Amino acid sequence: MRRKLTKYAAPLLIMLMMVMLSGCSTDMMVLDPKGPVGSDQRDLIYIVTILCAIVMVPVILLTAWIVWRYRDTKDNKSKYMPTWSHSALAETIWWGIPIIIIGVIAVFTVKYTYALEPSKPLESDKEPLVIEATSLDWKWLFTYPEQNIATVNYLYIPEDRPVEFHLTSDAPMNSFWIPQLGGQIYTMSGMSMKLNLQADEPGVYYGSGANFSGEHFADMRFEVTATSEDEFTKWVDSIKAVPDALTLEGYEKLAEPASSPVQSFNSFPEGLYDKIVNKYVIDKPAHQHGE
Repeated sequence: MRRKLTKYAAPLLIMLMMVMLSGCSTDMMVLDPKGPVGSDQRDLIYIVTILCAIVMVPVILLTAWIVWRYRDTKDNKSKYMPTWSHSALAETIWWGIPIIIIGVIAVFTVKYTYALEPSKPLESDKEPLVIEATSLDWKWLFTYPEQNIATVNYLYIPEDRPVEFHLTSDAPMNSFWIPQLGGQIYTMSGMSMKLNLQADEPGVYYGSGANFSGEHFADMRFEVTATSEDEFTKWVDSIKAVPDALTLEGYEKLAEPASSPVQSFNSFPEGLYDKIVNKYVIDKPAHQHGE
């Protein structure tokens, strides 16, 4: 019985809070993960929510009861004459329980934070697929260095295979986020960040820039399609057959502030990502997070 209550209490509490506070569908995606990183993050949310509820729910109920029990009424003519007393046991209980809970939350948070370090490779017998992601105004450029292809505002990845994202920005700082696969990470000019994710099953997943970045920031959305390895290979071959290649001049045009539809390129200049990372760097190499 206790397990059933735990199983349903946390999702209900989280959904209630998210509906009241935001009403955003991406919040529900976080609770429906499709990869190992997203699953661990959801578990941490559940654990923290349940532990917080141990304090929060009794406090809310007691507050309501005290307000009702000791409310002032029209026929109450007596003076307010409080009688003060002290109970060491009561003080120990209402201070001790929250302190213990905070300690437990700290232990779980440290454990999951270490396990979910974005640059840490995921355990798998398959080699990770490397994808370089660049946030622009107001679009995402994705380059596949191993396949030598590029896309704008959409991704294809193989299921059940780690994906190693290298992330930077050639525009204002943004935040790369695929809610069902894992948490977000910032993209910044002159920096290369690393994020490891994986999709455990085929599907089409929502991705976005999670930062305000100007007039058309809401257009920085992209779809992530997870397919079988064979389907992914076929998709790569189909992109290699498209007529357009991304040149340096084409990239400079693409980087200009404007929204963009989805695009595909059969090739891109060698070292383009590194050129973007070091574009604004003087005298010393750009910072590489996770190297």
